[in-house]
Amino acid sequence: MKSRKLSRTRRRATILGAAAASVVAGVALLPNWSAGAAVVDDPTVDAKTKATFQRLADAVFTDRTDALVTGRQSNRAKPLTQGFSGDVQVSSGVSRSEDTALSTLDQRKGRLAKAGEKYSKAGTTVTLDATNVKGRKAKVAVTETTTLTYAKVRGDEPRTTGFQAHHELTFTADQQGTWRLTDIKDTDAGLAVNTVAKPSVKAAKADDTMPSAPRAATTYPAAAKPKTLTGGALDYKAMATYAEKYWNKYNTAYPDYNGHGAGGDCTNFVSQSLKAGGWKHVPGYVYDYTKWFGTADIQSDSFVGVNEWSWFAQNSKRTTSLANVYQLEVGDVLQMDFDKDGSKDHTMIVTYKSPQGVPYVTYHSNNTYRRSVASLVASYPTAAFYAYRT
Repeated sequence: MKSRKLSRTRRRATILGAAAASVVAGVALLPNWSAGAAVVDDPTVDAKTKATFQRLADAVFTDRTDALVTGRQSNRAKPLTQGFSGDVQVSSGVSRSEDTALSTLDQRKGRLAKAGEKYSKAGTTVTLDATNVKGRKAKVAVTETTTLTYAKVRGDEPRTTGFQAHHELTFTADQQGTWRLTDIKDTDAGLAVNTVAKPSVKAAKADDTMPSAPRAATTYPAAAKPKTLTGGALDYKAMATYAEKYWNKYNTAYPDYNGHGAGGDCTNFVSQSLKAGGWKHVPGYVYDYTKWFGTADIQSDSFVGVNEWSWFAQNSKRTTSLANVYQLEVGDVLQMDFDKDGSKDHTMIVTYKSPQGVPYVTYHSNNTYRRSVASLVASYPTAAFYAYRT
């Protein structure tokens, strides 16, 4: 979803994607120091402490996804994060913020239900990627992998949706050697269904010299706008197959822009999918939005940039705008502008359409598989949506 800066009025998009078994899950919580003893030197983090960091991270994100399935704390008497004591604990500040997060996700669960979407179960695993200790602070990088099973409300939903998200947890040790979880940061700044933070976008003046796509309505149902998926110049099923193959493992034939500062991999990923279904290169200068090309060595801005892709797609007549997001079909593209400033922030491709008219999108940053458009509308009710027929 990277958007390169071509002038003062253009900007990079800031929105930045299967499951792997936890390498340290289930390790017992064991102390590193004698209880109550003062620690003079900075504490060390051994394998047992890292294992407990991982277990606590797993508890945080399992609590969040459970809130989307059965309520704020699932069927347990209390959230999993409240079961930690001893040498690794949750700070009072994080405990309060997570309680708020669970309430927010419980409310999201209600909005999703009104939109006709429920989940019957969830599975979350967390792997510990790196631990960086400086003095009495430990920065712990983790990858969350979550699968949600769709409840059959309409009866035509796909089986599951899933995503990967990256987080940084900060632990701070006191003089007795007790580590407390003091901060949680989503390093993808993406669109995971259990993310509670608002997407981070930069204020920017829209460039009115470029073609502007009309906004799409988000009301359901919408008048059908079917298209033929195969047999023509483009193979839309091939686009979907490519996207679902590489949703959580990246094709090494292209660069990976996920986590590269301001920007992400969402538009690069969608362009690859379109290319797999028959979109042809238009070679030229990388900054010319009327050109479109992408290889391992070089990519046009229109191949990797959210707004530049939209400008190319409209100028080239390769797309037409749809009046409603629920008119999207397999191989079509959906974009979002989170703060409605006229500069688009995120690009996704439809890889499944239910018989009753609900499109499901797959995207990078966060890496996400078959998330329903209904879920996006319910989760981001103030965003602007743009629907493109490819």
